Amino acid sequence: MTAPTAPTVTSLMSAIRDVGTDPTRGGYSRPVFSTPELDLREWFLAEAAARGLDCETDRNGIIWAWWNPAGHPLTDAVVTGSHLDSVPGGGAFDGPLGVASALVAVDHLAARGIHPRRALALTVFPEEEGSRFGRACLGSLLLTGAMDPAVAAALTDDEGTTFGELCALHGLDPTRMGRDEEALGRIGRFVELHVEQGRGLIDRGSPVAVASSIIGHGRWRVTFTGQGNHAGTTVLTDRRDPMIPASRTVLDVRRIAGLHRGARATVGRLVPTPGGTNVIASRVDLWLDVRHPDDAVTARIVHEISEVASAAALLEGCEVAVVQESLSGSVDFDPVLRDRLCADLPGVPILPTGAGHDAGVLAAHVPTAMLFVRNPSGVSHSPAEHVEDADAERGAEALADVLADLLTTD
Repeated sequence: MTAPTAPTVTSLMSAIRDVGTDPTRGGYSRPVFSTPELDLREWFLAEAAARGLDCETDRNGIIWAWWNPAGHPLTDAVVTGSHLDSVPGGGAFDGPLGVASALVAVDHLAARGIHPRRALALTVFPEEEGSRFGRACLGSLLLTGAMDPAVAAALTDDEGTTFGELCALHGLDPTRMGRDEEALGRIGRFVELHVEQGRGLIDRGSPVAVASSIIGHGRWRVTFTGQGNHAGTTVLTDRRDPMIPASRTVLDVRRIAGLHRGARATVGRLVPTPGGTNVIASRVDLWLDVRHPDDAVTARIVHEISEVASAAALLEGCEVAVVQESLSGSVDFDPVLRDRLCADLPGVPILPTGAGHDAGVLAAHVPTAMLFVRNPSGVSHSPAEHVEDADAERGAEALADVLADLLTTD
């Protein structure tokens, strides 16, 4: 009789490859508490239960799955995990790779006969991408108290549903959301594995890297207001068309970012109201994403973009408002934990990242580190995102190596 094959990252990822496919955009659309994201949460719970892990969902919607064969107190625990939601039309690996790798890492630890001195928890954070409610890392922000729970509960999606209403629909009490001292107190160290969102590992010829830092980043809503009117009857000289300054600003975003070395600035979403093809818009909203290692430079870039947006609006007889929706400063991961990961994984490169993660939020409260797995396309937040099977398995092995060290030594 042939022994059953041990699960692999590749097999786990294959099992969810049809969940949340987007026939319009390509890739995957798995917004928080959507049917695809809920299906993935159930998939995780089933995989965790199959490994004998004790599962719970906390009051902020974070799933915890405990591997604690020695029955240690749930304090000073080693915690690993990621998220299951996606951006619209995103890739298969952003988020789920870290969750699948954590499950397989537990298999490796069990197969090695590891005798842990402390508990291990696997976590799944909700609304990491912010694709439904516009606020990235919402679960970890609530956990750490970095976001007012009343403000979070009032966030609305495109259908007008609030985050609080959606939480209540799925068994969470929005009045109990917020900083969770008990949950935070369980975390001794946090390690997140994630697909690399860039080409640093391609250039270095390595399947795995340790993170050094996260570049500071923020999101701003820029709203241009003009006068809605008929596209066929309104002569050009009588128009106050907000699409004109919005378009000029999109071009200026790229130009201004290019003046600051190391800056990234993007307009990824632009929404005209009412949005008819034969209607001059009355309002245009665009969302600005700005990132730079120096937080002061980020602020300067946003200021410069706001100035050119105001000038463009004035020329067209329109008005503009710039509202900050989120801002996260640059994060340096715990150097002691980073060096320990490097000792566990000799020869791996150390890389910064321009992408935000729940690990970046937790870093202000507990020792935190990250591992990256090579993405041979160098493309992320896109269907072109990819991880080779061999690299996925190497990533899980590297995570198991790190966890084994953290679980068995002081």
